[in-house]
Amino acid sequence: MPVEITWWGHATCTVVDSNVRVLTDPLFARRLAHLRRRRGALPPPGAHRADVALVSHLHADHLHLPSLMRLAAGTRLLVPRGARRAVPGLRRLAHLEVTEMAPGDETPVGDVVVRAVSARHDGRRLPLGPHRSPALGYVISGEARTYFAGDTGLFESMAEEVGPVDVALLPVGGWGPYLGEGHLDAGRAAQALERLAPRSAVPVHYGTYWPIGMDAVRPHEFHAPGEEFVRLAARRAPGVAVHRLGHGESVRLGVAR
Repeated sequence: MPVEITWWGHATCTVVDSNVRVLTDPLFARRLAHLRRRRGALPPPGAHRADVALVSHLHADHLHLPSLMRLAAGTRLLVPRGARRAVPGLRRLAHLEVTEMAPGDETPVGDVVVRAVSARHDGRRLPLGPHRSPALGYVISGEARTYFAGDTGLFESMAEEVGPVDVALLPVGGWGPYLGEGHLDAGRAAQALERLAPRSAVPVHYGTYWPIGMDAVRPHEFHAPGEEFVRLAARRAPGVAVHRLGHGESVRLGVAR
C-alpha cells in the first residue's frame, strides 16, 4: 500500500498510511496576525479530517488554536511536553484527545506508530512565553516511515535521531524575508536530505504566508525556495526523488522494503 502525501500549504500536510490519516501542524487561516495567505486556496473542509494531528512546536503558525478547534471530536492531538501549561487555550479543546510528547516517546494510532524526535528550534509560545517546550519532529511508521521535521535547524545528530526513513517532509523557507536561527533554507534542507537519505522528499513551509505590506522586500524568499531546493537536492542527494507539490496537490509513493 503506498503512502499518500498532500501539501495544504505552510507546514500543513496530510499523510495517509495504513488507512490512518495524519495531519501536520494544522493551519487553516487566511490571516494570522501580520501574516496573510498569499498563495493557494484555504484547505477545504476535508482537510480537517484526521485520525491524529501533530503539533511540532508552540509558535502560533504551527499551534493554531482556531484551526485545532475545527478538528472532529475524538481526534488524537500530539503536542510537545509542557504545551498545556504554556498555552492555556489548549485546555478548551476538550473534544480532542491531547497527548504531550518528548523526544523518544511513541504513540500508536491504528496501524501506525508516531515517534517524537528532536528539533533545533525555539519552542516557546511567542512573543511572550516563559514556559519552554521542546520543539519536535515526528516519524510516522506504518507501511512507510515518514519524517515530518516541523521547524528545525540542521544539527549533527539529525540522521541518527531520526533513523532510516522513506519520505522526508522538510521545511525549505519561511514566512518572512529573513530566516532566523533554527530554520532550514533550501541549501540547509538539501544538506539534511543528504544526511537522511530517504527515498523521497517533499519541500514544505514556504510560498504560503507573507507579512502584510512586505511584498517587495526580498520576494525571492517567498517564491524561490521550492525550486531552489529541487535544484540543490539534485546536486547533493541525486538518489532522492523530490516532489515539489502545489497547494492542495498530492503524491502517492510506493515503498519497496
